[in-house]
Amino acid sequence: MPLADTPAPEDPNQTARPSPARDGNCDIELISKEGDERVGEHLRFRVGSSIKFRRLDKYLGGRFSLFSRTRLQKLIKAQGVNVNDRPAKPSHKLKPGDEIDLILPPRELRELVPEDIPINAIYEDDHMIVVNKQADLVVHPARGNTHGTLVNGLVYYANQLSTGSGEFRPGIVHRLDKNTTGVLVVAKTDTAHWKLAREFAQRTTNKTYLAVVHGTLELRADRINQPVGMHPRMRAKCAIRPDGKEAITFYEVLEEFRGFSLVKLSPKTGRTHQLRIHMAYLQHPIVADDMYGGKVVYDWQIADRDPQPAEPLMGRVALHAWKLEIRHPILDKMMEFVAPLPLDLQTLIDKLRKFRLSN
Repeated sequence: MPLADTPAPEDPNQTARPSPARDGNCDIELISKEGDERVGEHLRFRVGSSIKFRRLDKYLGGRFSLFSRTRLQKLIKAQGVNVNDRPAKPSHKLKPGDEIDLILPPRELRELVPEDIPINAIYEDDHMIVVNKQADLVVHPARGNTHGTLVNGLVYYANQLSTGSGEFRPGIVHRLDKNTTGVLVVAKTDTAHWKLAREFAQRTTNKTYLAVVHGTLELRADRINQPVGMHPRMRAKCAIRPDGKEAITFYEVLEEFRGFSLVKLSPKTGRTHQLRIHMAYLQHPIVADDMYGGKVVYDWQIADRDPQPAEPLMGRVALHAWKLEIRHPILDKMMEFVAPLPLDLQTLIDKLRKFRLSN
C-alpha cells in the first residue's frame, strides 16, 4: 500500500516515495535521491521535527509499508541503513534532523499460486461469482500458508477478481469457516466488491443456514441476543462475553428427532463462530462441533445398533450456508441463491428421518 500522502505509482515494481509533507506522525525533508527509488536504489532523507525518540525500524516501517517490519529489521542488522553516516541498530532512537540513507531491499515474494481446486459456481456474470463452498476448505491464505485455499482455486478458475479486502484475499467479500459449506459470494471487480461489502456491513443481506444440533429445543423459534468476543484463554476460540460485540441470531426448528433437531439459523450480525457459539449457549451445540461441545455421530449410533468400528457419519461441523439474498451490485435487483445440501449432511438428515423420527 502506498504512503497516505503519496499517489500510487503506475509501475507495479515501483515503491512508494517518502513525502516531504507532514502526515500527522512525522515529516521528512528529502535531501537527495538517486534514480527512481526502485528496489535496490539509494535514498537519503532527513527526519523532521515531529519525530522524537522513535525506533528506527518502526519509523521506516511507517514510511515504507510495502516492506514488513521484519524485512526492514533484517536490512538494518545487515548494516543496510545508516543514520548520520553510521550503521544503526533497529532500536536506534531517532531525533529531529537525523539523516538516514538506505538502499531499498527486494520486496518479499508474496504470490498467489493458481491451483486446480474444484469451484462449484452456482451463478456467475461479469461482476461476481456465487460459489457453493465444499467442506475442509479454508477461504483465503494467511501468512506462511499460501496454498490449498478457495482463493487459490479462484485465481485458477476466474479470469478476473477484485483487489479484495487484504493481502491474499482477491475477490473475498465475506467468509465461511473451513468446515462450513454453502453459499459464498465473490467479487470480480472492485466496484462490485465495495458495493457488496457495504451490503454486508449495513446488514441488508439475508443469510440462512441449516444445522443439525444435539437435543430438542424448548422453543420452536426464538431470537438469541448474546454478545460475542474472543475467548479469554483460547486464542482460536470465541465466547459469549459481556464486553463482546453485539451478536443476534434467529432460529427456527424445522424437524425434531430423538436426540437431534434440524434448525434454520438466520444471523443478523456476522461475528466469528456466531452460530456455533449461540447454539452452544442454548446447550444444543451443532453436531460434530467439538470446539463448542458438539459430538461426532456414527451410523450405528443413529440406528441404535451396537457400537462397531466405522468412520463418523458426520465428522465435521453440521452447518451449511443454505441461502443468501443480496442485491446485485451492478444490476441493482434482489437475487436469491441456494446451495444444495452436501452429501454428508443430507445423509445424516436422511438417517435421522429413517431411524429417529419423534413419536
